[in-house]
Parts: sequence; C-alpha cells; structure tokens
Amino acid sequence: MYVKREIFLLDKNKNYNIILAGIISIFVGVGVARFAFTSLLPSMLDGFLSITDAGVLASLNFSGYLGGAIFSIFIKDINAKVRYFRLGLFLSVVTTLILATTSNELAWIFSRVVAGFGSAMVLIVGGAIVMVKLNYENKTKAMGIHFSGIGVAIVLSEIISQLVLKSADFASAWLVLAICAFVASFYSWYILSFDKLIKQDAPKHKLSRSLFSPFVILLIFAYFTEGVGFVVQGTFLPDIINSLKGLEGYGSLAWLVVGVAGIPSSIIWMRLAHNYGSLNIIIVAMSLQVVGIVIPALSSNIYLNLFSGALYGSTFIGLVALFMHLGGKLSPKNPVVLMGAMTAVYGIGQVSAPLYSVALVESFGDYRAALFVTATIVFSGVILLLYAKKIEPRT
Repeated sequence: MYVKREIFLLDKNKNYNIILAGIISIFVGVGVARFAFTSLLPSMLDGFLSITDAGVLASLNFSGYLGGAIFSIFIKDINAKVRYFRLGLFLSVVTTLILATTSNELAWIFSRVVAGFGSAMVLIVGGAIVMVKLNYENKTKAMGIHFSGIGVAIVLSEIISQLVLKSADFASAWLVLAICAFVASFYSWYILSFDKLIKQDAPKHKLSRSLFSPFVILLIFAYFTEGVGFVVQGTFLPDIINSLKGLEGYGSLAWLVVGVAGIPSSIIWMRLAHNYGSLNIIIVAMSLQVVGIVIPALSSNIYLNLFSGALYGSTFIGLVALFMHLGGKLSPKNPVVLMGAMTAVYGIGQVSAPLYSVALVESFGDYRAALFVTATIVFSGVILLLYAKKIEPRT
C-alpha cells in the first residue's frame, strides 16, 4: 500500500501531483524568495536595515520580477519553459542562502534583484507548465487551486520564520528557509517536466493597435493602481501593525491572517466573476482593498487590523487572477500582447510603491501618509473602472 502511494506521488501525469508540485514551487519561488522578506522585516529593521534600505530592496526585488515577467512572455517553447522554471527554483534557493550567509550590501542588492527574476520564472513560467500538463477539459478551477498556493506559501514561510526567530536571529531564519526551499524544490523539479521533448508550434501574434481601445487603456491604468496597492502592505504590513500603539508583536499574526485569507481567494473571486461579471467583481475587490489599506491609518484596534490583513490577503491574489482572466477574454486570439502590457504596468506600480512609501515614512515618522496615498491611488483605479463600465464592450 505504501509503495503504491509512493509511486502514485511520483507520477508526472497525475493531476493531483501536478497541482501539488505547482503549490510547492510557489512556496519556494514566492513564499521563500519573496514574502519571507516581509515576514522577517521587523527583525531585520531592528538594528540591521533602515526603513529606506528595506524599501529599496523591495523595489529592486520587484524590478527583477518585472524583468522576469516581461522576459517570460517571449518564452514560446514548452521545453524552454521547463529549463527556465528550473532556473527559477535554483535562483530562489541560492539567493535566499546569500541572505543567510552575508551582510554585504552589494550581495543583498544582487540577491533581491535575482530573486525577483527567479520568482517570475517559478510563478509565471511554472504556472504555464502546470496549465499544459493538467489533464482537465476545463482547467480554470484547477488553476485557481494552483494559485491558492500563494496563500499557502505566505503561511508556511511565516510559520517557519517565526519558529526560528523564537530561539535565533533572522540570518538563521533565512538559512532554515533556504534549506526548506532546497528540499521542497526537488519534487517540483521532477514533476513539472516532461518524459520527452514536446514538439510544439509556437504561435506568432501580430501587434494590432485596435486591441488598445479606450476601455482596455482604462483597464491597464487601473491594473497599475492595483500594482501599487499590492506592494505597500505586501512589504511592510507586519511592521505597520507593530508600529501601532498597543499592537507591538502582533505583526506576525496579521501576516499569518493574510496568508490564510489568500488561500481560497482566487477560487471564490473567479466564481463570483463568472456569476456577476469580471469588471463588477474587480471593482468590489479593489474597493474592499481600499478599506483594508486605510484601517491601520485610522485605528489601532487589534481586531480591525487583523480584518485589514484579511481584506488584503483575500483581494490581492484574486485581483491578479481577475485582471488576467478579463485580459484573456478581451484578446483571445492575441493574449500575449495585452497580458504583457498589463504585467508591465502592474510591475511599474510594484517598483514605485516601496520608494514613495519609505520617503513618506522618513518624512512623517509613521506609515499613515503612505497608507493614505496608496489608498487614494487604488481608489482612483476604482473610479477609472466605474467609468470603464460605461464603455465596456458587450463581448
């Protein structure tokens, strides 16, 4: 019985194994290589990093991710995707090990940029491999489960980090995370591959300016504002909560709530979009995100701030899925160009948000101004989408 189960778990073509390998890869490439920085930020700010350093490193990480995301658009061959996915796993482990073993400033800068690129290879290219390998007629639900791995990754990286921090420092936490990622990556490395080279004709797409209608342009700008909305809490939330009067030490709990809330979010939001329309649900989700962003700026109540974490976790993952799904519907014959444009502006929002946030924190002494500015930017995206509803194409 045990042998059969072991063989079953090593079957590359079983849907269960493919989804499991995809979620494990997200833990490595996103949980460890990206969001562990958020988990460990409060301890790193305690005499090691300044808030400006943290913002710059976060921005550099997203710069690497943006470069990787754009690069991934041009990887047509599925066999090449496997190679770059494996490179992403390798880079995610190595760059985490660098953070564990040195305090050299240039090494940390290099590590965060390369880790961002690795995260893109794991999340975007790895997601494409999962999509190809899954043996379902309708893969939407299965991909929703796959991207729930982002929430799982946040929870696991947070639990590992906090367990280590109870008896050691952040360098030890980075080391344990690197070891966990190294061990976990073997399964994804093996399952998310093919037994033989896949012959595939890469589709060639012509760029058509007609694709960028006024409605699509509004959608793209709104997605930029969502890129901004994602980053501020995604980088600083534990420290934001810890900085509130009476909430010292609750930042890790709030971040754990983010991960738990994120696990079912993409599945729920996609189901709601199917029933009530993608644009309507995007507006609702972004409006809820605005509420979550301003709560820490207005209240130090523990329950409200945990609710803020839940609003953030339950919206940021789902909004990526919602925007990408709508972009795919708007350009079914040429999805690469539109999704590439949306990914680029989202990435620009990600890169810029940590920089203005730390500038405002340095100027005003707390996170309130950064939170209000961020909420205003995301709310402007909601306004753009409300106007877009008036010119939304019937298709």
